[in-house]
Amino acid sequence: MYTLLFTRSEVVQLVDPVKLIEPMRAAFRDYSKQRVIPGQRFFTPLNGPGDAMILAPGLTPGIPAYTVKVHAKFPAQQPAINGALLLNDLQTGELLAVMDSTYLTAVRTGLGAAIATDLLAKPDAGSVAVIGAGVQGEFQLRYLSLFRPLTQVTVYDTDPERAAAYAARLSSELHVLVVPCKTLAAAVANAEIILTATWSNEPFLFFDMVQAGCHITTLGADQPGEAELAAELIEQATFFCDDRDLALSQGAIGGAGLSIAVISAELGEVLGGSKPGRKDASQITIYGAVGVAFQDLVVAWQVYNNGRTKCVGQSLDFLA
Repeated sequence: MYTLLFTRSEVVQLVDPVKLIEPMRAAFRDYSKQRVIPGQRFFTPLNGPGDAMILAPGLTPGIPAYTVKVHAKFPAQQPAINGALLLNDLQTGELLAVMDSTYLTAVRTGLGAAIATDLLAKPDAGSVAVIGAGVQGEFQLRYLSLFRPLTQVTVYDTDPERAAAYAARLSSELHVLVVPCKTLAAAVANAEIILTATWSNEPFLFFDMVQAGCHITTLGADQPGEAELAAELIEQATFFCDDRDLALSQGAIGGAGLSIAVISAELGEVLGGSKPGRKDASQITIYGAVGVAFQDLVVAWQVYNNGRTKCVGQSLDFLA
């Protein structure tokens, strides 16, 4: 039995985000319809603020494999997230592949967020504010552009130079003007869609900052003690998540000190038609994602199969 090894650059080469859209939607639907395993993220704080190790096992119907991802989160480092993903045969447990998980995680998180944003935002919404000019702010905007035209984009970051670099890079790539803003209030003032992905431990987005009909996707609150949205904003909006229990224990709901009762539905329930999404144009909707490991599996399975087809990756016999 040979195991394939994929470096970060090889993962980049082998990922096709457009072909991941339907498998990812199906995995969200299956997850909410019937848990194969519960959403599990084993979180271990390390030596500094925000530093952590996260262990996440992934399984979903239709893919004859499972994943285990070991992630290190060090906000002060670049990149802030590093890790490795193991892909194993579901029937035998044989190790099929080992791959860098940094790019893979950015892909699956950004694509899941874009699927939710497109589903829950007003159909004609094209004015976007990005809060946090990091990797995930970039992937969210890039993948949202696969679903709908972007008419206007603003970006705000606590580091103005990073916001300016983000604006220049994404303006060129997406052929839309991205304007860096000096203040958070200026960035969100006219936004129909707000995308947040920060390391914040305190809410910075409040109800009176958001216009009627706005959709917000918040990704920053994905471990205990983190928060981006104020409790009042969540309570006045209709809130959706990837996993109810994770939203409470590690996500935006727990970070705001609220209860599970404020959650309207999971993304998979809306995709599957068992729960409604947006009901009218004036409604404020929020999607708060923690990240569930079946998303890792969907992307890793594509990487593995594309690697075999294209003869990319190093082959190694771990049992030799």
